[in-house]
Amino acid sequence: MIDPRFYEVPGPLTASDIAALVGASLVRGDGGRSVSSLAPAALAGRSDLTFLETADGASAVRSAGIVIASAEAAALIPDGPAILEAPRPRAAFAQAAMRLAQMRQLEPGQPAIHPAARIDASAVIEPGVVVGAGAAIGPHVRIGANASIGPGVQIGARTTIGANTSIRCALIGDGVRIFPGAVIGETGFGLAAGGSGAALTPHFGRVIMQNGVSLGANSCIDRGLLEDTVIGEGTHIDNLCHIGHNCRIGSHVVMAAFAGISGSSRVGDGVQFGGRVGLKDHVHVGQGARIAAGAAVLSDVPAGETWAGYPSKPIRTWMRELAWLARSAQKRSSKED
Repeated sequence: MIDPRFYEVPGPLTASDIAALVGASLVRGDGGRSVSSLAPAALAGRSDLTFLETADGASAVRSAGIVIASAEAAALIPDGPAILEAPRPRAAFAQAAMRLAQMRQLEPGQPAIHPAARIDASAVIEPGVVVGAGAAIGPHVRIGANASIGPGVQIGARTTIGANTSIRCALIGDGVRIFPGAVIGETGFGLAAGGSGAALTPHFGRVIMQNGVSLGANSCIDRGLLEDTVIGEGTHIDNLCHIGHNCRIGSHVVMAAFAGISGSSRVGDGVQFGGRVGLKDHVHVGQGARIAAGAAVLSDVPAGETWAGYPSKPIRTWMRELAWLARSAQKRSSKED
């Protein structure tokens, strides 16, 4: 399920190839079965390699081509895929994935604007811009000086991209404003534990920025591990914010400076973040919720509620706790006097 505009597959790998490469054991299925793509466990099809670390979701991989799994998970996977057992499935998957698929890079020695890029005649390209093969730039786009547009990147009409911006593995909609120094589509901070310590897991997803989004200066949006990182229509993100891999940000979200959204979090439509808000990974913030400045969100926030604090909680609870602390401190101070 990888996007060929951004990734290339040198050739398929068989289950036996992968087992030898990563030191896994083929415990069930055909060693000659081959795969030519990658997918998350729940979406993997006949031609996909995936992995499973726990027994949760074992039934969902029945349609996959090859599954790298822990011993616990391997015992519960239904017949169908070729199953490779490994002590560290994520690390083994990462190793195999790097051999199976490779990111398309800017070509050494290419002209600044690759001849295979498609650029509308009305677009304005400032000095120093680099555009990779297969990139497409729509009408009335303006790209600032020294920006880098990677191979296959798609940029919609009337979008403005600031100087020194880096964009790769991304689909950018119409009327988007990206301010200088933003970095879009780099690998996320996904780690796999290996024999020599943790290592970064390669990412093979994309970033999708829908119409009317604005992204502040020096902000970063990571591409997904195997799925997409999505920024919904009309969302406005301030300077120096970070959106982790696999996040889904709804439409018309407002995010003030220094906000950090950890990987695989979900933010509903119309959510508002104060400055320096931080979200734990895999957290869901419901539609229309508001998060006060400086809050640390460690659990799901229901739709429409306002939360504050560190760790965050409903704002009235947080304010009562602050008031109690203030009264307690005042009483203690009076006794000491």
